[in-house]
Amino acid sequence: MSRENKGPSRQKVFTLLVEVGRSAGDGLPKQSTGAALMCYASGVDEAEAVRETVAILKQAEMSPLDVSGYGTLEERLAEGHDIPDEERALMSRALEENAVIVAQVTPFYDEAKRQN
Repeated sequence: MSRENKGPSRQKVFTLLVEVGRSAGDGLPKQSTGAALMCYASGVDEAEAVRETVAILKQAEMSPLDVSGYGTLEERLAEGHDIPDEERALMSRALEENAVIVAQVTPFYDEAKRQN
């Protein structure tokens, strides 16, 4: 069956913020206690995008702890978010490739330990 016969794709791209803890082989900086990952993930709904993102991160030896959803591009624009072209390009890539794109990794550090 060709793509034309299927109708438009129901896939959407969702913006997700994933907090991860530490695990062996996660690739995070040695002194970090975890990280926040800004991800763009495709799915027919947000629940599917979250499931796919968590599965991919576990395959990458990361330990997802919490996922916060920020909606689709359209939902974010309706809320007044300013979305730069670079971010839009990553969202388009996630949709085209039916993929999870990790756009940014922000490591967490235990400030009490760092100050000693």
